[in-house]
Amino acid sequence: MTEQPDPAEALREMTSQATLHDAMKIEITEAESPQRIVGRMPVEGNTQPFGLLHGGASCVLAESLGSIGSTLHGLTLGKVAVGVDINATHHRSARSGYVTGVATPIYLGRSTTSYEIVITDDRDRRICTVRLTCQLIPAPPEQ
Repeated sequence: MTEQPDPAEALREMTSQATLHDAMKIEITEAESPQRIVGRMPVEGNTQPFGLLHGGASCVLAESLGSIGSTLHGLTLGKVAVGVDINATHHRSARSGYVTGVATPIYLGRSTTSYEIVITDDRDRRICTVRLTCQLIPAPPEQ
């Protein structure tokens, strides 16, 4: 029987290098399993010129959460995830505080995964709904 990877260790490895997460101040708050990944991001510093949360920032948060979930699933198959499709519907704007994303799987397969990511504001109002599909590819050899 193959030993299952430790989700906490996998998350540490995925976020140990300087990444876009750092630049956008994304904080992963829950990543115990591929079934639910939660993270948050400040609105400040992630806005467009009119002071509203940038739609691209919502997509970055969503893809980060869905990719972490997909990779946690893929590790059980000896694979890692790469995003291949993202679709976002922006429902309302945010000007301050934090937005929180919750990623839950729609489909966890052997070669692809799909996640729904719901992003809400500090008042628990839905800001954005995202669907992310990832392809699972062989994990690169350890260096």
